[in-house]
Amino acid sequence: MATAYEKFNLHTTPEKFYIEACDDGSNDVLSIDRVSTEMILTVRKDIPPHAVTRPICGIMGTIRLVAGTYLIVITKKKKVGDLLGHAVWKAMDFDVISYKKTVLHLTDNQMQDNKAFLSMINSVLLTDGFYFATDYDLTHTLQRLANTSPEFQEMSLLERADQRFVWNGHLLREFMPQPELHRFAYPVVHGFIIMKSCCINGKIFDWNIISRRSCFRAGVRYYVRGIDSEGHAANFVETEQIVQYSGGKASFVQTRGSIPFYWSQRPNLKYKPKPQISKTIDHLDGFQRHFDSQIIIYGKQVILNLIDQKGSEKQLEQAFDKMVSSLGNRMVKYIAFDFHKECSRMRWHRLQILVDMVTEMQDEYGYFLVDVDGNVLVQQEGMFRSNCMDCLDRTNVIQSLLARRSLQSQLERLGVLHMGQRIEDQADFEKIYKNAWADNANACAKQYAGTGALKTDFTRTGKRTQWGLVMDGWNSMIRYYKNNFSDGFRQDSIDLFLGNYSIDEADMTTPLHETKDWKFLTLPIIMVVAFSMCIICLLMAGDTWTETLAYVLFWGTASFVTAGVILFNGREFVDAPKLVQKEKMD
Repeated sequence: MATAYEKFNLHTTPEKFYIEACDDGSNDVLSIDRVSTEMILTVRKDIPPHAVTRPICGIMGTIRLVAGTYLIVITKKKKVGDLLGHAVWKAMDFDVISYKKTVLHLTDNQMQDNKAFLSMINSVLLTDGFYFATDYDLTHTLQRLANTSPEFQEMSLLERADQRFVWNGHLLREFMPQPELHRFAYPVVHGFIIMKSCCINGKIFDWNIISRRSCFRAGVRYYVRGIDSEGHAANFVETEQIVQYSGGKASFVQTRGSIPFYWSQRPNLKYKPKPQISKTIDHLDGFQRHFDSQIIIYGKQVILNLIDQKGSEKQLEQAFDKMVSSLGNRMVKYIAFDFHKECSRMRWHRLQILVDMVTEMQDEYGYFLVDVDGNVLVQQEGMFRSNCMDCLDRTNVIQSLLARRSLQSQLERLGVLHMGQRIEDQADFEKIYKNAWADNANACAKQYAGTGALKTDFTRTGKRTQWGLVMDGWNSMIRYYKNNFSDGFRQDSIDLFLGNYSIDEADMTTPLHETKDWKFLTLPIIMVVAFSMCIICLLMAGDTWTETLAYVLFWGTASFVTAGVILFNGREFVDAPKLVQKEKMD
């Protein structure tokens, strides 16, 4: 495999960027013309002595905004650990550098737009969870890498990467046609990676979780649901658990993703907007595309649908069940488990019901296992695809239980656990295990919903606590605010970063300038004034109680009626995306 360079210096002149590879024995320099944007490979002696120099950790890519092209570089990294002897890094800080030396060629509106787009790019870069490796392919599972051709092994990291998980794919579009530049860039994944060195029975082994978040139909909680016309599911995450001991290695892979047909749940100021299933689109076509691709990649599919089987979620469960039946594919099995009903009143032990239901299938599908000599002993032949409404809180709890059951068998096969020993009885490792899966839940939740996950007290401790319920309430309040008043900006940021929306410098206008309806400003002011007057009337009573009551009733009624009108027109008051057309969002 053609590995990427690991160390760089960025040399800046008014005319060019020179990115020097500082690995031992390297003389390569990437030269970028700041006017023509041309990229060519040159050598160290071509760097002008007057260039301003600073070290960087890597290149994310380039992006075109209103003011022109920008170079995005990684300026700080932290080592997560080693995977099969390869260093895995977390990108900690970035810099977005303009090719243009000034923005004086822009109008005032264009300057404002460019500033807004820059803040969007920085918003994505500040979202925790970007990882990379310079000599290992993080986008593929161990099993996929073991089943590749010699030609694949010779490809560069950019060429061989699974494009579903390359979050800087759009940023590297200028690099891809030039193979000679591939060593200067690498695919960056988004999600969560944790690597721990653990000990059981005096035997030290490495245990890892890698969650890869798909960049297809990526977005935020309420604005991206269901699937697109290609069958890509919203909030699709591939989670691989890897264990290495004494030369042997094993992995167990699960997936999560939004319910794979056309539905939406747009925010409207209500705490839980009612989901809407599209009545105008052929659901089965996209549904089949989704599972056809999943079967090709992962094999047999077991759907674990964890949503409520009553209330507003009931229609989704019924439609999902009906669609699997209509698909008529024996490779796809469907299991509905009403998580909230079964575990109500703190009965979390009832999750074992679901684990017992899938035990036989989990044993049949197995996991990936390689011995000390590199011989593949077992391959994973099927996949558990879990979902709830958000594919976050309930989903992560179930995934951690299935992963533990797989790990129990793997550690026995690798010789770490003795026969009859249980992971749950290994106190030190159990603490590491639970905390890691809770951290995985938090990372995935922050990236999709804007807050940490709910129900992580169960994942961390194995039981539900009163404090956990309080924290869930707090996180739910924060989610409500962000989902209604800041997620439009977050969705725009992701669409811009991933290339779902592109900027044309010749276009003088952008969708950012959207005139708000009169109700947007007028009604909230009326409601606040009316409510304030109501409180004032209560505190400063009139001459008689009837006079006070009349004032309180008047202003109270005014505030409640105004609040009702605002709620009725809720969609006009939320922060909605501006960059991508409505049909792409629904």
